[in-house]
Amino acid sequence: MVSQCDVAIVGAGAAGLSLAWRLLSPPAGVPAPSVVLVDAPPGSLRPPERTWCYWEDGPGEYDDLVTATWDHLRVRAADGPATTRSLGRFRYKMLRSPLFEEGLRPRLTALTRVEAVVERIEDRHDGAALVCRTSGGAPMSVRARWVFDSRPPAPAPARTALLQHFGGWFVRTQGPVFQPDVVELMDFRTPQPRHGLSFGYVLPTSPREALVEYTEFGPSVLTEQAYEAALRQYTQDVLRLGPHDVLAREQGVIPLTDARHAPRAGRHVFRIGAAGGAIRPSTGYAFSAIQRQTRAVAAAVHHHRTPVPPAAYTARHLAMDAILLRGLATGRVPGASFFSRLFRTVPAERLLRFLDGETHPAEDVLIGLRTPILPILRTAAGLPFLARAPR
Repeated sequence: MVSQCDVAIVGAGAAGLSLAWRLLSPPAGVPAPSVVLVDAPPGSLRPPERTWCYWEDGPGEYDDLVTATWDHLRVRAADGPATTRSLGRFRYKMLRSPLFEEGLRPRLTALTRVEAVVERIEDRHDGAALVCRTSGGAPMSVRARWVFDSRPPAPAPARTALLQHFGGWFVRTQGPVFQPDVVELMDFRTPQPRHGLSFGYVLPTSPREALVEYTEFGPSVLTEQAYEAALRQYTQDVLRLGPHDVLAREQGVIPLTDARHAPRAGRHVFRIGAAGGAIRPSTGYAFSAIQRQTRAVAAAVHHHRTPVPPAAYTARHLAMDAILLRGLATGRVPGASFFSRLFRTVPAERLLRFLDGETHPAEDVLIGLRTPILPILRTAAGLPFLARAPR
C-alpha cells in the first residue's frame, strides 16, 4: 500500500494535530495541501492521555476546547508564605488531550489518518518516504514532499540533563476546599531533594474538584508507589483535603536539558514539538512554542517556501536556561527559594513573557537581578568548560 501526499506528519500529539489543522486551514485563495497523519496503533508507542497548560493574552484558538482557565497564580515558599498574583491580560489555560483531539476532529475532515508504526524515514531527492508497518504486520509506504516528525527524540548530548517527572490525581472532595480562580503553580511545602526541587501543583476546576500533582526536577523518576505516597502526603498533610475520591490518575516525564535540537533531519524531513526543541528547558512548558512553530511551518507550506521550523526560543533565553539547569543540578541554586523569589519580586506579566521567551534584554537583566547572583555567576563561569555528553 502506497499513499502520496504533499505533507506527512508522524505522531498525533499536540504538535502533529496542531500542524495538521493549520495546514488544512489556509488563507483565503490558497489551496490546502494534502496531508497524511501517521499515528501509532494503540499500545506502548502511543502516549497516554495528557494535560497541557499554557497562558495566552486574551482569547485563543482553542478556547472552546479548554477544560478551565484562571486569572491568578499562587506560589508558596517552603516555609509557608504565599504569593498570589493577578495575570493581568493573560489567562492560564488547561487543555486535556482527549478533548483537544475530539475538538479538532471537525476541523480535520480533509485529513487522511492512518495507524501504523514508522520504521524509518527515507529522505530522497524529490521528497521523503515513510516506511511503515500496520498493526496487522502489513507493510505500507507514505510518500510526501515534506515530512514532519513529532515523535519523542532520542536523548542528545548535553552538559546538563534533568527530568521533570510527576504523578497526578484528579480528585473530588466532599466539601468546597479549592479556590477555583487561582492555580497553585508551585507549592514548595514538600520534602525538597538535595539537588533539583519538588513542589505541589493544583489546578482547581470547581470548589470540589482539581488536578493535584506532585512534581520533581531531578535526575531520575520515582516508582509508581512513590508518587502515590507523595500525593497522599501532599493531599492529606499539606492541603488537608479531608475525605476525597481519586477519579483518575496521570503520570509523566518531561526532559529538561541544554542539548541542541536540530529542526532539520534531512532535505525534506523536519522535527517538530519536543523533537524540535519546543520544551522550555527551565520549566517544561511546550504548548505555546508548539503553536508558534506549527503556525510558521504552515505559513511556509502555504506560500511554497521551505518549511524549516523556527527556533522555539532565542539563544539568549536558552543560555540563561542552561545556567539555571546547571545550578539546580549541582545544588548551587536552591530551586524552591529561587522560584519563590522570582514570583514574589517580578511582575507576573513580565515573568510569563520571560518564560515564553518574549522579553527584551533589558527586561532579562531586571529579572536576573532578582536571582542569587553569585551562585549564578559561578555556574555561568564554569559552563563553557563542560563537555556535552550522551545521556
